[in-house]
Amino acid sequence: MTGAPDHRTIRLLQDQELRDPLLDIAVGPALLHQAARGPSMSPGAAPVLRIYRPRPTVAFSGRDCSAPGIGRAGAAARAHGFTPVRRGAGGRAVAYHGGALCIDHVSPDDAEKRSIAERFVLFGAMYRQMLRSLGLEAAVGEVPGEYCPGEYSVNDGHGHQLIGTAQRLVPGAWLFGTVVVIRDREPLREVLEAVHAELELDWDPATVGAIRRQLARSTARRRGSARPRLGGRCSPRTPGRGSWCRSHCRSR
Repeated sequence: MTGAPDHRTIRLLQDQELRDPLLDIAVGPALLHQAARGPSMSPGAAPVLRIYRPRPTVAFSGRDCSAPGIGRAGAAARAHGFTPVRRGAGGRAVAYHGGALCIDHVSPDDAEKRSIAERFVLFGAMYRQMLRSLGLEAAVGEVPGEYCPGEYSVNDGHGHQLIGTAQRLVPGAWLFGTVVVIRDREPLREVLEAVHAELELDWDPATVGAIRRQLARSTARRRGSARPRLGGRCSPRTPGRGSWCRSHCRSR
């Protein structure tokens, strides 16, 4: 008799080893296939959550790998210091580095047998709430012109993709992969520009975001909207006018 996986508990793997991206990309699928064999080997095995920081990587989809420019795209990735790899999930090329956090959530099929779309909705809502708790106007949905466009990517509500998600399924188990871009968006934008040019893909480099950058911009917007103004200048009756107001008004 086999038991259902216990979703009240989860095995946390804080993977602190910086591996070669060619090895790193294989760990998630290995955990997936292990989970698929789990019911016969370890009844009721708990899901696994692997959290790690990657080396600079450009992960190409199978669709990318069949494009005429894939060889040049791989060379472009290497020229920018990123290792090209092939990933199992669909979509288009994605880039990540040490300024990102990668998450592999692996589980045997649960009793609810959620569909792929239901799982995307569930995880998307969770990540959206996480970003909103930080103060961002986060939303789930495709940003026009984003890289690896997807219905369930998570953005800051102002046209910048911050979190990308993907799934991989085998009989008996699933893997939900997430890339959270925390800082240093410029290297990602630059390598994606080069890679997309070789793959002849249209996109908007301005859609590349990073949580720290968007938090700073969000804070600046809130502070700016909170400044009392009168006719474009601070009101002389505004209590507590500080040096910011005086210097700002003189500069206008």
